[in-house]
Amino acid sequence: MNGVLTLPRKRIRVAQIVTRFIAGAGGVALRGAEGLDPEHYEVVILTAPGGPLVDQARARGFEVLLLRHMQSELAPRDDVAGVRELRALLEVGRFDLVHTHSAKAGAIGRIAAHQVGVPAVIHTFHGFPFHDFQSPLRRAAYINIERRLGRVTDRIIAVSSSVAAETVRLGIAPAERVRVIPVSIDDRSVERTAASRSAARKTIGIGDDVPVVGTVGRLDYQKAPGHFLEAMQQLRRTDAIGVWIGGGPLREETEQTARKMGMHGRIRFLGERDDVPALLPAFDVFLMTSLYEGLPCAAVEAMQCGLPVVATAVNGVPEIVMPGETGLLVPPARPPAAARAVDHLLDHPEQSLRMGENARRSVRGRFTASETASALASLYQETLSESRELAVLPAAS
Repeated sequence: MNGVLTLPRKRIRVAQIVTRFIAGAGGVALRGAEGLDPEHYEVVILTAPGGPLVDQARARGFEVLLLRHMQSELAPRDDVAGVRELRALLEVGRFDLVHTHSAKAGAIGRIAAHQVGVPAVIHTFHGFPFHDFQSPLRRAAYINIERRLGRVTDRIIAVSSSVAAETVRLGIAPAERVRVIPVSIDDRSVERTAASRSAARKTIGIGDDVPVVGTVGRLDYQKAPGHFLEAMQQLRRTDAIGVWIGGGPLREETEQTARKMGMHGRIRFLGERDDVPALLPAFDVFLMTSLYEGLPCAAVEAMQCGLPVVATAVNGVPEIVMPGETGLLVPPARPPAAARAVDHLLDHPEQSLRMGENARRSVRGRFTASETASALASLYQETLSESRELAVLPAAS
């Protein structure tokens, strides 16, 4: 003993605020929180009720606070109440850092954190709330909102280089405050082999000799399920079956559309599943028709399985899908182009197999939890250090 009293180090309290605690942004937030050293960080998750990851987070030891006024849609009254609700929770929680995810949580979370005076505020763009398929007026309004929010944000995390570049190009944040931290994605993949393919198809109820075009995603506007149906309808390979894994607000409407198109027998809607990795080998081609994306976790998971990917060339997608090497890129909102790309892969099984193998190799060792956690912890420390330095700067005379 040297007689020096060593005080226990105070853990950094982090509030992770997510609109809906579901796969996508919610999953990325949870994996990021799990990767932080619990001896140095105490993470509390604040989100809307009902997300399927809430119980999962609590089972893993995280405190989860449910926000009564968190709505994903535009709802001015609820948004005002949401800011008040968050402000009260952040004041009581005495957080050192607020990290927001997704558009609505990013807006009301950053406003509340700024009003309370939380020392450091970070926001992750998993994608943008604005895109090319909105009216010019709405797109301009959303960009302007993000620019104003950028003024009260210490750091912006982008999940891909293209998202980071757009953040800087549009003047949402200056380059020195933008960082690229790729998402962490659990590699729970089941490699596509003859045996795993047959087992997956047995589970789904599809024969081994049937071409299968599948996807995994939320049935909502962003994922453009109607374009998936149109692409399937326009395939030359009329024997192909489409499979959609995932639920969402457009499920009933999409199933009705499939029936009206005479496609219901050719499309299987499997809903939410907890055995997705085991089902992916059933696919011959993974088709993603999204109108916008940040960096799509589902496409990476398909590539981990060894599937060739046909995807829309939006946002961060071209950073993982290399045309002719790991899959094919098509324009968004162009189902005929998607159909031609899928037909090409189904008609050229050797090319398809090669692209699938390339895809698996290209993502192996990437998007790991350890690398993401290390980058996240470094950014947290950097941001907090800067906020403390600014706090002790003398006032200008």
